Amino acid sequence: MAVLKLFGSFFSPYGYRVIWALKLKGIPYEYIDEDLRNKSPLLLQYNPIHKQVPVLVHDGKPICESTVILQYIDEIWPQNLLLPADPYDRAVALFWIKFADDKGYLMLKLYRANGEEQQAAVKEWLEMLEVMEEHALIGVKKLFGGDEINMVDIAFSFVAIWLGVLEDILGLEICEPHKFPRVSSWIQNFKSIPVIKDNFPDTDKMSTFLKHGREMMLTSKSN
Repeated sequence: MAVLKLFGSFFSPYGYRVIWALKLKGIPYEYIDEDLRNKSPLLLQYNPIHKQVPVLVHDGKPICESTVILQYIDEIWPQNLLLPADPYDRAVALFWIKFADDKGYLMLKLYRANGEEQQAAVKEWLEMLEVMEEHALIGVKKLFGGDEINMVDIAFSFVAIWLGVLEDILGLEICEPHKFPRVSSWIQNFKSIPVIKDNFPDTDKMSTFLKHGREMMLTSKSN
């Protein structure tokens, strides 16, 4: 039996954060894919507060919330550090991780929106991308960790992957390369990392799932 168990979901951007961190550190684990419409008793037992994935269970002890899990992993398994060792660089990294976490709601907001609500959601996405372009990525060579991926890259992965899926199902182009060249370059660099490429979400499956869910949601709203 694996010492580590990870409860996730195939379309959860937060679950993939943990998958990538464990893969980067070469840590074996058992993966349990949760049906979030019919949550297992174990998930509810391990995360009774939010009842969400991801949950990492280490020697029977649950750790919840992706950023908390990543910091735990980095402290327990210090190989291939995901946070800088220098106190100032670490503080800056934690600032941008917090910024990314605070903007994660934009995925669901855009997914659920239509009409004027969608325009408002797009505006918020553009404002966030502008902050990334003009502040977060200034001085960044290839990735937030320089030549190596770090926790800030993982925190912003919803921009690199899930925004593209949302653009596809909604017929939008939000992150235009000529408007956000630094962000676009970072996205390509992030996607080309072997651990990311080799453990990439099935975007076709995700698009089909999300399209169906959105159609049902909009039909329900109109009735």
